Amino acid sequence: MQLVLVILPLRPLTFILKSMKTYKFYGWETADIKDENGLTPRDYYDILSEIWCADTCASRMRDSWSPENKTLGQCSITAFLIQDIYGGKVRGILRPGGNYHCFNDVNGCIFDLTSEQFKGEILDYSDCPEQDREVHFKTEEKLKRYELLKRMFDDVRKS
Repeated sequence: MQLVLVILPLRPLTFILKSMKTYKFYGWETADIKDENGLTPRDYYDILSEIWCADTCASRMRDSWSPENKTLGQCSITAFLIQDIYGGKVRGILRPGGNYHCFNDVNGCIFDLTSEQFKGEILDYSDCPEQDREVHFKTEEKLKRYELLKRMFDDVRKS
């Protein structure tokens, strides 16, 4: 009897470690859509986690922003940035005070990269109205935050 040893190439360690990572944002388990570069919303969450900062946080929440709660005040600019990549719709959950918390719906794949800011509060993602980019960006402050986030995001993607 002859023994044959077959050596298979191993996946890179970073892939193995990444596939074992768990996330806390809503919908992470099923956010498997891929862009033209093969990146998923989980990949973009990792990138954005290094970019979100007080300067990209909504001005009304900026005093409460911290690196420990980095998704605070980032929802609409993040959701519209992700819409630029995958298409789909940006939807909003009406919050106390009349503001909408924005998230993404890409052909039924629903995920919310900034849901961690609610620290365990359960949000209802059903039957949420579509949000209009022009309405959200009619305020100069929000548009400038979006442009800053996009510029920082593009810089990271190019490097």
